[in-house]
Amino acid sequence: MPIVLCRVDDRLVHGQVVIGWGRPLGLQRIVLVDDEVRASEWEQELYRMAAPPEIAVEFSSAAEAAPRLAEWDAGRERVLILVGAVATAADLLRRTPGGLHKLNLGGIHAGGGRRERLRYLYLSEDELAMLQRLAREGLEISAQDVPSSRAVPLKDLG
Repeated sequence: MPIVLCRVDDRLVHGQVVIGWGRPLGLQRIVLVDDEVRASEWEQELYRMAAPPEIAVEFSSAAEAAPRLAEWDAGRERVLILVGAVATAADLLRRTPGGLHKLNLGGIHAGGGRRERLRYLYLSEDELAMLQRLAREGLEISAQDVPSSRAVPLKDLG
């Protein structure tokens, strides 16, 4: 099965991702793409404990993940690509143009010059510009905290 979701959520693996998205999508694998977590066995163990046993959790740096996007997309498992920052998603696409087709913006919290776009989504002007550039390059981007809520297109977040 293909990559069923690519999500930006700064809390990474947590209940909303595992229960809210994992069950409805029938996820079999979460690929957490984060250079710092990839380098920390301790953090990896914490994130593994947050997922139920039927969902495998794999850790990757952006450099490792980019060339594997096509493999995951063509594989038999239902995969979620999970990143904690807009910049990481942009890095993946810079390394593998066209490697992703859709991007879901989930929980991105206040801080770092960000302003509220939705109750669960704060973006800086730089992050918004990065997302707009990715959209111009063909990536479909929307914000949606849980599957049952309405997806908000990027153009409505500006």
